[in-house]
Amino acid sequence: MESTAPRWWAPGRVNLIGEHTDYNDGYVLPMALPLGVTCTALARPDGVVRLRSRQRPGAVDTTTAALGAAGWSDLPAWSHYPLGVVREFERRGHEVPGIDLDLDGTVPIGAGLSSSAALSCSVALALRDLFAPAVTVSELVDIARTAENVYAGVPTGILDQSASLLCTPGHLLFLDTRTGATEQIPFDLNAFGLSMLIIDTGTPHRLVDGEYAARRAECAAAAAQLGVRTLRDVPFAAEADHLPDPVLRRRARHVITENARVLRIAEQLRTGADPRRIAPLLTEGHTSLRDNFEVSAPPLDTAVTAALSAGAHGARLTGAGFGGSILALVDQDRVPEVRTSVREAFSANGFNPPRDYTVTPSAGAHRLP
Repeated sequence: MESTAPRWWAPGRVNLIGEHTDYNDGYVLPMALPLGVTCTALARPDGVVRLRSRQRPGAVDTTTAALGAAGWSDLPAWSHYPLGVVREFERRGHEVPGIDLDLDGTVPIGAGLSSSAALSCSVALALRDLFAPAVTVSELVDIARTAENVYAGVPTGILDQSASLLCTPGHLLFLDTRTGATEQIPFDLNAFGLSMLIIDTGTPHRLVDGEYAARRAECAAAAAQLGVRTLRDVPFAAEADHLPDPVLRRRARHVITENARVLRIAEQLRTGADPRRIAPLLTEGHTSLRDNFEVSAPPLDTAVTAALSAGAHGARLTGAGFGGSILALVDQDRVPEVRTSVREAFSANGFNPPRDYTVTPSAGAHRLP
């Protein structure tokens, strides 16, 4: 593709707190990462969609007409995300005469940092700017989410796509997933001598394997038995005790307490509190994800324990779980010790060496100059 072709970029995300709350109409508090996906795009007039990725071998060629027919199973699974975005633009009445899409990403795949949302959002933004400039950001969120839900088969909420498209540098995005209301919450770690350390455990999570969908179904069942629309509408964790099924009781307790943690953290950071004050809530969130929602895994628990033992103020798995990454809030001068502690713990347990990143709240999706 021509070196002068226009390029768009969308970030992955790390969710500070608010896990498995988005599909329960709850609250989330993510930030955009400096890691993302670049989409280089050129329109073409012949109805052909040509897709290439530096992370995947070979090219995918199809047509906009073919995307409206059956046969998605014949296409590589990774291509369902960007091609699903193209299909959604077409389905919603925005003509795509044809396009070449070249993709290149820096978000580790399967690490729970929303590489898929970065991919979908970078393509959605490119298509919006090229073919449908009147499409709003909220519509882009819905298009990208639909690409994942319908065409890739992953029943996510709107957390990942909203974070990729709406986050701003130096802030967390407080999002009410029921109303769509957002607020930018200051999160200046440098001012407090802190770092956010992301540790990729190297245990890929696969949300299409059924456990994620099972958790959604369990939450819906719990809400129905409690007589509410979603678990967002249950104000007190004690109400979960009315559920006779112990599994549903645990699922509900996590969502209810996790929403409360998001609100408490947002309130403290909104008033300029030292982020160290919120750290115990991060660790509390991990305990709930492990024990109540049962989405942790031994490498995640090992990383959290090792980080805390080396002086991290708080740590938790981030993302949907079942593998992926943890985050740890660490004093800047303690980052090397935390890294070493986690690596030594992984070695002692026979796990592959983890990768880690220090990250700051970064910009959302945008066109590159």
